[in-house]
Amino acid sequence: MVISNKALRFIIATFVICLPFISMANPEKDTTTVQTVVAHEGAEASHEAHAEPTDVKSKVKAFIKHHVLDSHEFSFFQDDETGVHYGFALPIIIYDNGFQIFSSSKFEHGEAVAESNGNFYKINHHDGKIYKTDAAGTITEDEKTGFVTNVRPLDLSITKTVFSILLAAILMFVLFTSLAKSYSKNGGIASGVGRIFEPVVLYVRDEIAIPNIGEKHYKKYMSYLLTIFFFILFLNLFGLMPFGINVTGNLTITFSLAILTFLITNLTANKNYWGHIFWMPGVPKVMRIVLAPIELLGVFIKPFSLMIRLYANIFAGHIVLMSIIGLMFIFKSWLGSSLSFGLSFALSILEILVAFLQAYIFTMLSALYFGAAVEEHHHEEAH
Repeated sequence: MVISNKALRFIIATFVICLPFISMANPEKDTTTVQTVVAHEGAEASHEAHAEPTDVKSKVKAFIKHHVLDSHEFSFFQDDETGVHYGFALPIIIYDNGFQIFSSSKFEHGEAVAESNGNFYKINHHDGKIYKTDAAGTITEDEKTGFVTNVRPLDLSITKTVFSILLAAILMFVLFTSLAKSYSKNGGIASGVGRIFEPVVLYVRDEIAIPNIGEKHYKKYMSYLLTIFFFILFLNLFGLMPFGINVTGNLTITFSLAILTFLITNLTANKNYWGHIFWMPGVPKVMRIVLAPIELLGVFIKPFSLMIRLYANIFAGHIVLMSIIGLMFIFKSWLGSSLSFGLSFALSILEILVAFLQAYIFTMLSALYFGAAVEEHHHEEAH
């Protein structure tokens, strides 16, 4: 099955546009044990459960959780003395008998009930999701299963993850549009900031695309490979900033990127690719029956490995780095704090390398899968 370049570009553009909205209703779920919260009964217990942590270890855990999980606001930090949060609110878009649109500031950092057109909504502290409630903010849970019984409306809000994705997309558009214009103005010579990215573009073409896909077919995949490389790279670098951005450490995002590679690989594959999977040439016919299910399983395992590799490396890196930084406040000694600072500094430098490395690995493996999909096999049939 062969798809034209126009159709391939349409698939890429459609999926990239839809990608931010995949994570809108999916803040990462906290695994903390959930207690039943009822506004009228047990109000004191509810207040204690949701109160700000007071000891150092609890504050460190809360800070790490804030850094790696998605949220409906972009908060930089909080002043412990005044309790003031520094950051900015994001738009809440809920479909509940019509669209309900308001600012996340109405939730007052998850402590208040937001009202919109006579409907009341509250953010659950334990899973970060928005539930429909009453004016008192009652959230009830099933005693046996622990699941919230409140109605959860369709949440299409612009979360911190979505905002970061849109920011990366705009940045890429501006940078590479200026790079393309500089080529046309200067006779094929990059100028300005484009000089920084031109060697990287050439590297993706000469060291990733052509060796793995081949001279004949690489051009129709270049737009996707360049997009995915810089998209992952920019988001990885955003994650190294102290703003709590963890897009590529979000499983829904890496799943979406892996699905995109999976679709392009299989929709552009030629008959030799499918023939190699279902009726492998060059092996006895009896073995082909055994190998066919294994090869078909590999079609789904490959994108799964892409998803897990990117997610696990980025998420684990954030957790380890923030934990080491937190040790400085736990040790409370010049020796322990100095060691923690030195180790966190060294790990931060390593994380920069990992940011580039993971973008390279995802792009290289995608190119490898594309190359296998369009490779022309010349095997003799086994007798």
